Amino acid sequence: QSQLMESGGGLVQPGGSLRLSCAPSGYSSDHWSTGWFRQAPGKEREGIACITGTDGSTYYADSVKGRFTISRDDAKRVVYLDMTSLTSEDTAVYTCASDLWDYVCYSRVAADFRSWGQGTQVTVST
Repeated sequence: QSQLMESGGGLVQPGGSLRLSCAPSGYSSDHWSTGWFRQAPGKEREGIACITGTDGSTYYADSVKGRFTISRDDAKRVVYLDMTSLTSEDTAVYTCASDLWDYVCYSRVAADFRSWGQGTQVTVST
């Protein structure tokens, strides 16, 4: 049972942009930290971005720093991942996850996050 739901995935050309959204479902807690993870076929899951629940501080993996932006609309309770300058290396299933504590954003280890979505496919190809 997923407590978060992603949307916005799809096919995009190299160099293009895409916005992913993460919305709570069911009885989800507000003011939690939310991270974005991705997993490509044959590769490990990578925590690429995170925003803390307390003050909205953001953290990024080096692989996406400067290209991806995580943000939160508190009124809508939606977390976004804006992706730019996409390459084939960005092709993966993207999943959002949340947890109560801010520290989960520092290293973005998947096991630290207690609430997960189902994931949305992002394919970067010509």
